[in-house]
Amino acid sequence: MPRADFLDRISAEVHRRVVGQEYMIERLLIGMLTGGHVLMEGLPGLAKTLAVRTLAETIDATFQRIQFTPDLLPADVVGTTIYNNRTGEFVPHKGPIFAHIVLADEVNRAPAKVQAALLEAMQERQVTIGGETHPLPQPFLVLATQNPIEQEGTYPLPEAQVDRFMLKVRVGYPTRVEEKEILRRMSGGGHIPINKMAHPDEILAARDQIANLYLDDKIADYILDLVGATRDPGAHGAPDLAPLVEIGASPRATIALAACARAHAFLRGRAYVTPEDVKAIGPDVLRHRIMITYEAEAEEITSDHVVRRIFETVRVP
Repeated sequence: MPRADFLDRISAEVHRRVVGQEYMIERLLIGMLTGGHVLMEGLPGLAKTLAVRTLAETIDATFQRIQFTPDLLPADVVGTTIYNNRTGEFVPHKGPIFAHIVLADEVNRAPAKVQAALLEAMQERQVTIGGETHPLPQPFLVLATQNPIEQEGTYPLPEAQVDRFMLKVRVGYPTRVEEKEILRRMSGGGHIPINKMAHPDEILAARDQIANLYLDDKIADYILDLVGATRDPGAHGAPDLAPLVEIGASPRATIALAACARAHAFLRGRAYVTPEDVKAIGPDVLRHRIMITYEAEAEEITSDHVVRRIFETVRVP
């Protein structure tokens, strides 16, 4: 299966503005190709917002950015009803969530009630305003950024919302060579125009191809073993992890890992999934779906450590 040409065009166009960050950009493409929402975590200034905005500009689709702040209200996200004096009726006023690509910037700076307002939209692809349900445009994708929760003025996301994100990507600093290129390219302050390289119909067609990508039973069993090891590490050869895991990944993680592995293979022009696809995308699918115990926190052990040990322990087909 050849890689869709429009993906190469999108990637090249995004890199006109964003230097480096290939890992993050590929995860954004995987989210777009699977219809899965992406949560990006990293310190301010690492091009998270720039990458999302630029990706949206390469597609002939609607885009909205929502800046999450402590005083944001749910109606500011999904919309509300407004009284029409002329007709004497309440009419819906749709919020910025009604777009193909929505950038939820610094999503963990808003209180839990606002974060929860995203749940129905992210899961059901619809919004209820004044008792009336409104479908969201297709494709619909929430790309969210968050600052590390240790930073001042941040709120931890509810577990139910975190689980709605297919991928959680950690964004790091650029290399010295990349930062020098950023300095050269951006210090002049000139605007870098971006051309539209794809249509939403191409994305939906690619999704159909990816959904039919071959996934062998042995790969399916490998995915089941990995997710099962997050729930019962002892039964999968990692008894030392049992005291560190409070709650493992849900079946939603199993579905997400299979879908993302297919998209990862598609990006490499293959018509079948390999264990390497699962290994490459696995940490981004699982890290936010594992709740560690207080004992693990006391020992400064993170969910990334648990996921890494699981991939080292579970037998590869």
